[in-house]
Amino acid sequence: MVPGSPPDPRRRWWVLAVLCLSVLLVSVDNTIVNVALPTLAGELSAGTSDLQWVVDGYTLVFAALLLLGGHLGDRFGRLRVLQAGLVLFGLTSLLAALAGTTGELVAARAAMGVAAALVFPATLALLVATFPDRRERATAIGIWSAVTGLSVAIGPVTGGLLLEHFAWGSVFLVNVPLVLLALVAGRALLRESREPVHGRFDGVGVLGSVAGIGLLVWTTIEAPGRGWTAPVTLAGYAAAALVLAGFVWWEARRPDPLLDVRLFTDRRVSAASGAIALAFFALFGFIFLITQYFQAVLGYGTLAAGVGTLPFALVIGATSPLAVLLVRRLGTAVVVTAGLLVMAAGFVVAAGSAVDSAYWGRVVVAMVLMAGGLGLVMSPATETVMGALRSEQAGAGSAVNDTVREVGGTLGVAVVGSVMSTVYAPAVRDGLAGLPAAVRDAAGDSVVAGLAVAARLPDGTAAADVVRQSFVDGLSAGSWVCAAACAAGALAAAVWLPAHRPAATPLPEPVPAA
Repeated sequence: MVPGSPPDPRRRWWVLAVLCLSVLLVSVDNTIVNVALPTLAGELSAGTSDLQWVVDGYTLVFAALLLLGGHLGDRFGRLRVLQAGLVLFGLTSLLAALAGTTGELVAARAAMGVAAALVFPATLALLVATFPDRRERATAIGIWSAVTGLSVAIGPVTGGLLLEHFAWGSVFLVNVPLVLLALVAGRALLRESREPVHGRFDGVGVLGSVAGIGLLVWTTIEAPGRGWTAPVTLAGYAAAALVLAGFVWWEARRPDPLLDVRLFTDRRVSAASGAIALAFFALFGFIFLITQYFQAVLGYGTLAAGVGTLPFALVIGATSPLAVLLVRRLGTAVVVTAGLLVMAAGFVVAAGSAVDSAYWGRVVVAMVLMAGGLGLVMSPATETVMGALRSEQAGAGSAVNDTVREVGGTLGVAVVGSVMSTVYAPAVRDGLAGLPAAVRDAAGDSVVAGLAVAARLPDGTAAADVVRQSFVDGLSAGSWVCAAACAAGALAAAVWLPAHRPAATPLPEPVPAA
C-alpha cells in the first residue's frame, strides 16, 4: 500500500501538520462564506435560496465527488492527487474572488468543491499510512478531527476579520498563499501512497453518486419556493431515491466498486458513519442560520459575527483530545452517545432564542453545548470507522468517513435552511399584511431583503421587528430539527456502536458481476 517504510517517528508529526493544514484549507471554506451571506444578499441581490446555493454549491460538489477523489488517490497516488487538488483549489478560489454575479459565484464555488474532493480523502488516507501504530494513529486522528472541527469557527472569524477591512472576495483570496505553503511543505515532507492493485474505473458509480446526491440537495433547497407537496418536489425526491437505490445495487454487485457498500454491513462502520453524518447535518445547518442571526437580528458587524462563533473553536479544541482519553476509559459507545445528546441539548437551548436574547447567556450556552458534543463525537467515530478496516481498506474507509461528513453537512444547510424559509416567508407576509403583495414577497425572500424593505417604509421600525421575529421563528424551527437529528444519532450509537473497538475483521467477498 505504501512504497517504502513509514516516515521517521520524529517526522510523522510534521507530516500530520502538513495534512492538517491541507484539510483545514478545504474545511474552512465550508463556513468562511457564512459570515459574508448578508453582504452577498445586499451586493448581489441574493435571496435565501441563492444564499443556500452559495454555501451548498461548494459542499454539494465536494460531497458528491469525494468517492471519486478517494478512488483517484488510491489509483494514481494520494500525494499526487492531494497536490493536484491544492493547485486547483488555489485557482478556483481566485475565480470565486473575481465573481460578479450570484451565478458566477456559485459556479466558482462548485469548482472549488471539485478541488476539495481531491484533497480531503487524501489527507486521511495518508494519515493512516503514516501512523501504523494504533495508539499513535488514534491520537493523530484526534488531532485531524479537532482541526476539521475548529474550521467551523475559524471560517466565520477569518471571514469577519477580512470583511471588516476588505471586499467580500478576500474570503477566497486568502486561500492562495496558504495553498502555496501546503504545496511546498507537502513536497518536502510527504511520501507517496497508493493501492498496488487497481480495478476498472467505475463510471456508472461516479454518475450515480453525483446524480443521487445532487437531486436530493437540489430538491430540498428548492422545495420552500416550489412547495413541499408540489409535483416537481415529489418527483425530485422520488428520482433521488431511485438513483441512490440503483447506485447501492450497482456498487454491491461490482468486484471493484467506487464505494464498497459492504463496509456498512459492519455495524461499527454504519453506526459511526451515521453519528458523523447527523452531527455535521445539525452543525452546518445551524451555522448557516446563526451567522445571519448575529448580523440581521442582533445587529453585529461582520467581524463581531465571526468572533461570536469562537466558542465553537475553543470548546472543540478542548474536548477533541479529551475524547480520545475518555474512549480508553469509558468506551466508544458511551462517549459518542453522550456527545450527540449534549449537541441535542445545545440545539434545544438555541430553539428558545428570542429577538433580544443576550449573547452572554442563552446563545453562548447553546454553542458551548454543541461544540462540546461535537468534540466528543468526531475523533471516536472517525477512529471507529478507520479502526474497523484492514490496512488495504484505508482508502475506502477514508472515502466513507469523508463522504458521510460532507453529505450530512450539505443536507443540513439544505434542510435547515429550507425549514427556516418555510417558516420565515409566510410569517413575514402575514406580519406585513397591509402592504402590497410585491413588497411582502420581496421581504419574504431573505431576512436581509426584509430589513431592506422595512428601511424604506414610513413605519420601518415596526416592519423590521416583524422581519426579525419571523427569522427567529425560523431559527427556532431549524434548531428543533437539528436537536431531533442528534437525538436520533444518539439512539443509534447507543444501540449499535460496540462499547470498545474490536480488531478489524475481514469483510465478505463481493458478489461477482453478472
